[in-house]
Amino acid sequence: MTGTRGFAAQLAEDLGPEDLRHVLNVFRGDLDRLSEVLRVSAAAGDGASFRRAAHSLAGAAGAVGAQALEQACRLAMTRADIGAAQMPGVAADIAALCQGALAELAAFAGGLDRA
Repeated sequence: MTGTRGFAAQLAEDLGPEDLRHVLNVFRGDLDRLSEVLRVSAAAGDGASFRRAAHSLAGAAGAVGAQALEQACRLAMTRADIGAAQMPGVAADIAALCQGALAELAAFAGGLDRA
């Protein structure tokens, strides 16, 4: 998640801690919802829905500076060689990156409470 903390710190400075917490809560909800859409699309072999979900996840990740997640999602939405058989594995990899981004951002937000 290189860059997430730096970007989140910039957001905290620009928005303040309370607004940053709100942004992070929205991000958490988006990740939960979109990673589930990605998983279901992958299981169904629905490439169009899979790519739309990856696109939406990339945007959400970019909004909070979760660079590794954003890059993985952008790759998933643009790679023509990801077929139905590969989609579940890619979705699982992205889900792991989602959890990592959430953990890192939660730790950052927890630091706001101690500051």
